[in-house]
This record gives sequence, C-alpha cells and structure tokens, in this order.
Amino acid sequence: MLRHLHIEDFAVVERLDLDLGPGMTVFTGETGAGKSIVVDALGLVVGDRADPGVVRNGCHKSIVCAIFDLARAGEALRLLEAQGIAAEEGECIVTRHVEADGRSRAWISGAPVTARLLQTLGESLVDIHGQHAHQSLCRPEVQREVLDELGQCAETLAAVRAHHREWQEAQDGLSALAASADLDVDRERDRLRHEVQEIEGLRLGDGEMDRLEREHTRLAHLAHIAEGCELALGLLGGGSGDRDCPDIAAGSLLHRAIRALKGPLSFDAELKGISDLLEGAAIQVSEADQALSRYLDGMAADPGALERLESRLAAIHDLLRKHGLRVQGLPARLGELRARFEVLEGRAARIAALETRTAQALTAYREAALALHGRRVEAAVEWSAAMTRNLHALGMPDGAFEITVTAVSDAPPSPAGFDRVEFLVTANPGQTPRPLGKVASGGELSRLSLAIQVLRASDAGIATLVFDEVDAGIGGAVAEIVGRELRRLARGRQVLCVTHLPQVASLAHQHVQVAKSTRDGMAATTAKTLDARGRVEEVARMLGGVTISRQTLRHAEEMLSRAAREAIQAKSTRPESIEAATPGPGRGPGSGRIDHRGTRHGR
Repeated sequence: MLRHLHIEDFAVVERLDLDLGPGMTVFTGETGAGKSIVVDALGLVVGDRADPGVVRNGCHKSIVCAIFDLARAGEALRLLEAQGIAAEEGECIVTRHVEADGRSRAWISGAPVTARLLQTLGESLVDIHGQHAHQSLCRPEVQREVLDELGQCAETLAAVRAHHREWQEAQDGLSALAASADLDVDRERDRLRHEVQEIEGLRLGDGEMDRLEREHTRLAHLAHIAEGCELALGLLGGGSGDRDCPDIAAGSLLHRAIRALKGPLSFDAELKGISDLLEGAAIQVSEADQALSRYLDGMAADPGALERLESRLAAIHDLLRKHGLRVQGLPARLGELRARFEVLEGRAARIAALETRTAQALTAYREAALALHGRRVEAAVEWSAAMTRNLHALGMPDGAFEITVTAVSDAPPSPAGFDRVEFLVTANPGQTPRPLGKVASGGELSRLSLAIQVLRASDAGIATLVFDEVDAGIGGAVAEIVGRELRRLARGRQVLCVTHLPQVASLAHQHVQVAKSTRDGMAATTAKTLDARGRVEEVARMLGGVTISRQTLRHAEEMLSRAAREAIQAKSTRPESIEAATPGPGRGPGSGRIDHRGTRHGR
C-alpha cells in the first residue's frame, strides 16, 4: 500500500507531499488543476518510461519518491529479497530522478536499480487504470488481451508464443532458401569450389610472401653480391682482393703490428693491453675471412632458382589481384568462400531439416493454441456472467454482456493463437447482443470499461489500485453507483481515484483537493487533504460550480452524511479492514527524513 508520495519539480508541481491511507482516496479539483499529474508521478516511480518533458520549467531534474507498506505484498518482498534489498520494518522507499537531459536514475531503499527492476516491482505494488481505457476497448486485440488477463491465460499463451516463434524461425529459414532458388545453384557451387581449391592449392604459408620477396631480391643481385664478397675476402687476406699488394691485407697488417710490439712490450707493460686488442682483432678478421669463404662456397649457381621463384610470386600476385586483396586478407576470403560453398553444398539437407522443424513446430503450435482456445471459452462463459452482473450494478439493469471466442481454422499461425475474441453487448431487453463498438453510447462505453476494470482490479490481488477519471461520461444516479462500486473495491485495499463526480467524491474515506495557482509568473499545482468542512465545500463546488449556495452546501452535507451513515451500518454487519491498517502514533508515513535516494533517517 502507498503510504507517502513526494513529488518535486514535476510538470507544474514545485513540491508536494501526500500522506495516504487505506480505503478509497479521491483526488478532485478544477479542470486543468493537475489532478492526473499525481497519477503520472506515481506511474513514473513504479517504472513508466522517463520523459524529460516532465521536468518543471527552469529546473534540472524531477524527483518522485514513494513509500510502500509491504505488509500484504508477498511478491514484492520476494523480489526485493532476491535482489538483496532489505525491506526495513516491512516497507520500501522507491525514488526516481529524471534529468532535463533525459537521463533517469532509480533507487529502492537507497540501492540503485535498473528501470526494468523498478517496473517489475511496480507491477506487484500498483495497478493503474487510465482515463482513456474505454477508447481502446472496441479494438479486437484489446478485447482478446482483456479476456486473457481475466481468464489467467498467461502460461498457456506463453506456450503458444514460444511454438509460434519456433515455427516462424523455421519458416524464415525456408523463405531465405527459396529466395535463392532463382540462382543457378550448380554453377555458383562449382565456381566457389574452384576458387576454394585455387587458394588452397597455393599453400601460402604464414610469412612466406615476405620470405619470397627477400629471396627474389637476393637472387636478382647475385653477381653483385659475389663480386663484393670476393673483394672483401681479398682485403681480409683470404682471397685475391688486391693481387698487386698482398701485404696490405687486413690479416697480414694486423700480424705485422703484433710482431712490431713484441720488442717494446718487454720494456713497457702498459703496451700489453694494446697488443691484446690487436690479437683479438686478428682473430675476428680470421673468423670473418672464413665466414666469407663459406658464404661464397655456398653460392653455387642454380640457373633455375630465380625462374622458379618468379613463377611462384607471379601466381601469388595473380590470385591477390583476382580477389582484390592484400596477402593478409587471403585467409579471411578463403573462410568466406568455404562458408558460402558449404551453404550451397548442404542446401538440400538444410531444406529437409527446416521442413521437418516447421512441421513439428506447427503441430506443437496447434496443440498449444487449441488448449488456449479451450481456456478462453471457459473464461468467456465465466466472465460474461460476471460482466453482466456488474453492468446491472452500474445502472444498466437490462444490460447483457457476452464474450464470444471463435476459432478461425484457416487463420495463419499467430503469437496470440487462432481465436477471434469479440465483446457483445445490449442495453435493452429482448435485443440480441451486438459488437461493442456498434451499439454502446459514450456513457455506456464508459460504464462497460469501468465494469471491466473493476473485474480486472478485483482479480489482481494488488494492494493499491489507481483509477484516473474512469468515470468520465457518467453522471446522476449511475455516478453514485460507480462510487459505491469503487468503495466496495477498497475494502481491504487502497483505491486512489481521480474524479470529477461529487457522487463518487462523497463516498471516499479520504479526500485530496488539487489546485493550480500562479506564483512568480509560473503555474504551480498544490494538493491538500481536506478535513470535514473542506470536504463539504469541495463537494458543493463540484455540485454547484463557481457560485455555491446554501442549498448546495446542504446538499453536499447530506451526501457526505449519508455516506458516513452507510459506512457505520456496513461496519456493524461486516467491519471494514481499513481502520486496522491506519498508522499508529509515531508510525505515520511522514515521520523521519528521506534523502534524495529515498533512504529514511531519524525514525
């Protein structure tokens, strides 16, 4: 049950705090005062889509905070427990911020949560019935959804949807294969096979292209390499680098230098280091000489090596040019060609598998749809009678309501099954019920919508029900009947109702007046809970308009007194449970302080 609602910088509300109790609470006020803003704010805090347009003009964010008593909300408690969120003292504080730039954040008892979790929690706490529900009631899909909800068909419907999804996926696969049937499949498969074999036959190894290009450069300049190596070898002393002056070879010169230092070394030991360096250099020159000799010996001419290498490179370049690739992209292209080839190669097998899968899914779908049809037929009988009783209670004593469920055998598979659901109604005796949209007047349609919403709400098991001007198009004695029905619905739970009818307002347990004023050039909506005198004046305003006469005030007092007497009589025969849920001293929803994330302090 909703205990407290805090709204800040939301639409035309600057700041609003409401303490709410069990039973029936009505919100009234002049047209345009902002009564439905309270409903919109509550919808936001229980998971409705965040719209930056709700941020009050000139402000950077809207804040909505709601405190819920979870005493009768077992599903909500289980959800919070699964998320590791504590419901301190049996309540939770839900907070939603909407930034002017469109960002939205939410907390449950101080813990940040996703919008999806917020919506899931909200579905177990609050059921909101909008003011335009009757406008969509004539649509066949809405009628089917209403019947499925009343008949508790969710599990059977989920099975139908699952089998339909499987059937649709198999059908889509067959359609994709059929779309390619116009191609010359054999020719395309042969082309792909040839290209795969062509690339595979090349057997191009990792890094091979770089190695081949380096080897090609070496072989193309082999004569220059040999000439340079021969010259270097001669200069080192192992070859004929300078045949006219062999004494200038590096090895000979180093050995002469070593011998020249032997004499001076006996007189000055400091020359020992220099002599060692020369001997080391002589060793390195000798090793270089030997390495060059081996290199030259290994350069035995292979006349066909360059030709074979150029042929290999040409084959690689031709293939790369054919596919418009660099060498790095060749493996990916091979994988792509293989995949396309395998698709065509296995096409017949895939078609057979998909046809089998389609047939199996269709059989399972039909079985599930047949079970759904049976459940809908049972629900239609049960809820047709219940709706007829509700119409009688709402001032249509001769009204009759019938829900028909027709199996359309030739209908293509649908996620909703193969049924056509239709609401039929008659308001007059002796007349055959006809489709809702063809016979119901505006007022009758409003009553039908309300009757359906009351049935849905009664069956929902949710502690807080919200009705936003669902009594539109109703007046007179019917309005009083509607008010009694809403009050009856509030036994043991909380009903919040935005209304323009004094007959409905007079039957409430709690009355909140919503008003709009102008402050500093800006519209501002405020709300206050009315005391007994305030209720008389507000009901009188609703009865008499701008000018309120003494007679209008007396009429308002009579309406409120009659409602109070009836409540006392009802308590004497069947005590209403709302008083038991009233907060005791120190437990009011307004006690303590709530921070911007919805965490309470100072209890």
